[in-house]
Amino acid sequence: MASYTPKNILITGAAGFIASHVANRLIRTYPHYKIVVLDKLDYCSNLKNLNPSKNSPSFKFVKGDIASADLVNHLLITEGIDTIMHFAAQTHVDNSFGNSFEFTKNNIYGTHVLLEACKVTGQVRRFIHVSTDEVYGETDEDALVGNHEASQLLPTNPYSATKAGAEMLVMAYGRSYGLPVITTRGNNVYGPNQFPEKLIPKFILLAMGGKVLPIHGDGSNVRSYLYCEDVAEAFEVILHKGEVGHVYNIGTKKERRVNDVARDVCKLFGMDPEASIKFVENRPFNDQRYFLDDEKLKKLGWSERTTWEEGLKKTMDWYTQNPEWWGDVSGALLPHPRMLMMPGGRHFDGSDEISSAASVSDKPSQTHMVVPSTRSSTSTPQKPSLKFLIYGKTGWIGGLLGKLCEKQGIAYEYGKGRLEDRASLLQDVMSVKPTHVFNSAGVTGRPNVDWCESHKTETIRANVAGTLTLADVCREHGLLMMNFATGCIFEYDEKHPEGSGIGFKEEDTPNFTGSFYSKTKAMVEELLKEYDNVCTLRVRMPISSDLNNPRNFITKISRYNKVVNIPNSMTVLDELLPISIEMAKRNLKGIWNFTNPGVVSHNEILEMYRDYINPEFKWANFTLEEQAKVIVAPRSNNEMDASKLKKEFPELLSIKESLIKYAFEPNKKT
Repeated sequence: MASYTPKNILITGAAGFIASHVANRLIRTYPHYKIVVLDKLDYCSNLKNLNPSKNSPSFKFVKGDIASADLVNHLLITEGIDTIMHFAAQTHVDNSFGNSFEFTKNNIYGTHVLLEACKVTGQVRRFIHVSTDEVYGETDEDALVGNHEASQLLPTNPYSATKAGAEMLVMAYGRSYGLPVITTRGNNVYGPNQFPEKLIPKFILLAMGGKVLPIHGDGSNVRSYLYCEDVAEAFEVILHKGEVGHVYNIGTKKERRVNDVARDVCKLFGMDPEASIKFVENRPFNDQRYFLDDEKLKKLGWSERTTWEEGLKKTMDWYTQNPEWWGDVSGALLPHPRMLMMPGGRHFDGSDEISSAASVSDKPSQTHMVVPSTRSSTSTPQKPSLKFLIYGKTGWIGGLLGKLCEKQGIAYEYGKGRLEDRASLLQDVMSVKPTHVFNSAGVTGRPNVDWCESHKTETIRANVAGTLTLADVCREHGLLMMNFATGCIFEYDEKHPEGSGIGFKEEDTPNFTGSFYSKTKAMVEELLKEYDNVCTLRVRMPISSDLNNPRNFITKISRYNKVVNIPNSMTVLDELLPISIEMAKRNLKGIWNFTNPGVVSHNEILEMYRDYINPEFKWANFTLEEQAKVIVAPRSNNEMDASKLKKEFPELLSIKESLIKYAFEPNKKT
């Protein structure tokens, strides 16, 4: 039997449950392997899961999204990755019924980005893709033989459908491009560190609080459960002994009905099951049984070691000893929780089961916002009360605008309609009755502007048709629309050479057409000139004090070992977003370069990062030609003239002063 020895392993999603046990095991057992962890720290991830590994010299954590092609390509190249173990995914079936597009984006598109990066770099010798037993669909209740690796895939819910779709991509890249892929399909896993949306930790936490255990339907559904350390060992075996092009089931023939699981938990806590178990409405498409044939993996030398009784007791002991591991998860303990997958914490929608959402994050996001002074004598008379209608609730700027409104006591609501749906926008305006409309919605690229190159009609629909529709609806109702646009529509040229200090003005014609995203933004800006009720704010390379936000320009470039070093105009949101609210109060219109005065280079930012945040931080530069190898569309580089904004708001700081005051000083560690 051939064996494989990796050197530099990238594990995606390793701050989550299963992958954290795998990462910790590999670092503990093979200290000479370099383990790079990539995780965006979604609601069910926790850096504490990796505590056993954090001090190892062979361990490196990178916060980021697998859907970021730029980041993934850089990691593969700069870390010399030869092996990928791909665990990152949205996995909770209940969530997939209400957030199915998120599952497609994470599970299919994210996998596609990883595969494409492997193809482009040509250096990965193993790609282990982690799938699920649910791709097989429901197993007959009386079946004596489980699904084997060649069984037909018949997924029955959005989650399993996206996992099956990801498998098809993995298989295609293996066959078409010769990528060395291996796929695993596993039974349910349980044990320490698991986020309590899953059955066993949910039952344990409810039992710890003396609460009833809710069972979907009649509880006759059958599942197979494997203890997390046994599963981590299975991945260790597959990593070293798995054969390229093959699929391996990770399963057990020891099955249990949900009723039996609940009774076993009651027994551990000394609870009366008759009084402690409550049957609730079943979830949609709750498959009766999943059953796997695990003989193929056993032939590699793996076998289940932990008995059910032993594993359940270990799991109970861990949760009773670590009750605050996940913080407030009351929303996850509802009979039918649904995660609203938004940035900034855990947002549960319990429908009629709770009156308010539960929101938890390990560390509150920092919002050091400055409120600009209001001109009393020369400003346009204001209406006695303000109410903002904001589009872009789940976006970075839209989310910060809501927080600013709360801080300033301004009434606001987020729009429910889609920009390209005029009827829904009219409904929003009629129901909210706003004084101003803020538009921070649109397509900026998923995960970056390269996405727009292959999704041109979707980009046009959102950025052009949608923005124009909203502007037209606002004009029809006498409303000022504050439109967050982009300054990435210019590039240095003969009249505006790099380093000259000559910036592009508001009236200059866009000259950058390198990306389709920029084309659409320039196009809609030109058309919006015909609307006298629009204030266009050209944002560039946004920066905030929240250095945990992956969209923050500082955060992005600090995670790369190599960066291009070009001076650019940039926007410090902590200073400029409050100014946008003041501009609305003053009813300012037209086009505004919405950047801090002056320019700053990538190297200057990273030097500040080193001086204020991490004295050990190092980086290297590469050329635009080298950058072009890992991106699809060119990026805009320019200096914008902010004198118009500075004249209106004399207190506006230069970009370097603003960076120090709002981004680096509040986060200073050195």
